[in-house]
Amino acid sequence: MSKAFQATNAVVTGASSGIGRSIAVALAHAGVERLVVHYRVNRSGAMDTADAVRELGCEPVVLEADLSSPEGPQRLASDAFDALGIVHTWVNNAGADVLTGAASSMDFESKLRHLLDVDLTGTILLSRMVADRLLSQLEKRKTTDPPSMVFIGWDQAMEGMEGDAGQMFGPVKSAVMAFANSLAQSIAPSVRVNTIAPGWIRTAWGEETSDYWNERAKGQSLMKRWGCADDIARAVIYVADPENTFLTAQTIPLNGGFDRRF
Repeated sequence: MSKAFQATNAVVTGASSGIGRSIAVALAHAGVERLVVHYRVNRSGAMDTADAVRELGCEPVVLEADLSSPEGPQRLASDAFDALGIVHTWVNNAGADVLTGAASSMDFESKLRHLLDVDLTGTILLSRMVADRLLSQLEKRKTTDPPSMVFIGWDQAMEGMEGDAGQMFGPVKSAVMAFANSLAQSIAPSVRVNTIAPGWIRTAWGEETSDYWNERAKGQSLMKRWGCADDIARAVIYVADPENTFLTAQTIPLNGGFDRRF
């Protein structure tokens, strides 16, 4: 991997495990000098991510914030810019896990409201604050290259999927992707905004799921396998690359190619 991100700073929300950790490590490997590792409750995991990026020569800054709380987005935006001074790459990866752990036992309405609070409202409020600060640092000429903001969507959000999961994640992730595209229209050409829309990715839920979902995940991909966290990380590196200055307002499905024969 090239060192396109040499001497830059980055923030990855929800970086204590899974996709967020893989993105943080990939950015460190690509040359990011200082990186904010954000978490909500999994401090141990965040410290493990910090250790992983430190081993690659990147200085980690570990920050806690609950994006579903009224003060969480403001505190994270403020603390991240205070810690780094200049931010070149911001990755909005944080999302509520309602499929595993204690949250999996909640009823549909509780899960939906939690997703709306974290994935949608928290992400939108945080991103607007971050966008203002990114524009401010350009106005003050602290940096000349357009910084990048990356969102994580879902490849089936617009098409729809049956069941409770589709009815929860579909509307929420559709709204996130719509917001990202609208933000891109609002702050271009000063800031680039793109979205990666993953398909079936083997996260904690995928490790524990039934044979049906395992076969479906493989069958709906032309590559005949689950995606993994590193696949998402590589895509984030591509869209956030400081040299990709013509790439903005794009939503890129990352699903191994959807197999229409399934």
